[in-house]
Amino acid sequence: MNVTATESCKELIELLRSKHGELMFHLSGGCCDGSSPMCYPLGEFKVGGQDVLVGELSGCPFYMGKPQYKLWQHTDLTIDVVDGRGASFSLEIPEGKRFIVRSEVCAV
Repeated sequence: MNVTATESCKELIELLRSKHGELMFHLSGGCCDGSSPMCYPLGEFKVGGQDVLVGELSGCPFYMGKPQYKLWQHTDLTIDVVDGRGASFSLEIPEGKRFIVRSEVCAV
């Protein structure tokens, strides 16, 4: 699995980092907003034994819930940004933006 960021995602991460300090991402795979990557100040979201560190996104640790990881472990993820507000506690929401996942099965 690879996790990469689009240029617009990298720009938003830098904006959020300037406002909130170091950041982290978590993708739970739950219903509704759990299927979108959530951005938090580093350490504010408590990861546990059911979370897997799958990589870094512009220098920010990116975690995924273990059940979701088992389903997506052979998938490359590109994190992008779209206009619009989600209903989550993710840091980009007040900016009128939303992180989204674009995926592609890993080449064999």
